[in-house]
Amino acid sequence: MTSIESITIEAADPLAAEDFYANSFGLGSLVRVQPTEAETAGFRGFTLSLVVSQPSTVSGLVDAAVAAGATTLKPVAKSLWGFGGVVQAPDGTIWKVATSAKKDSGPASLQVDQVVLLLGAADVAASKRFYVEQGFTVSRSFGKYIEFELPSSPIKLALYARRALAKDAGVSPEGTGSHRLLITRDGGAFTDPDGFNWSASAPIG
Repeated sequence: MTSIESITIEAADPLAAEDFYANSFGLGSLVRVQPTEAETAGFRGFTLSLVVSQPSTVSGLVDAAVAAGATTLKPVAKSLWGFGGVVQAPDGTIWKVATSAKKDSGPASLQVDQVVLLLGAADVAASKRFYVEQGFTVSRSFGKYIEFELPSSPIKLALYARRALAKDAGVSPEGTGSHRLLITRDGGAFTDPDGFNWSASAPIG
């Protein structure tokens, strides 16, 4: 069964990016940073979502991110589906923080319950077929949105139509150059139809 072990964000200023992640979301080794000089412009074609238990946790994590240097793309607010907000890290990565709860049910905390990587796909059906061929199992499929079954993975994976993903993040879908993202899994390396690079985790022992 495939498991995403970590994501590596490639940053022009890796020290600043490391400092940001150390002082914002508390994700530890799930998020790594490495230097890059690869050019990128506009939307990088992916977002990361932090799923939490209640609105106060959303507000706390968004406030921590902004204090650490993030830019607000969508202020925290209630919606039909719950409560959430979107920020952009100084390195350019877009993070959505959300909960399905509309009221707090416990003491305030900064605990993240789930991390979800959403990859923007130009052709969702084609990308879905590709991932199934790589051994991934679809758990939910709703037209432009595909979610994969990764029960043992600390990071969940979903595909979303690129334009719909950009709209959800509050940015233009236009973008060129490097995704500045490397996904590490317990399996072989590959590059998907939209140019996202996957690497194999280092063997133990």
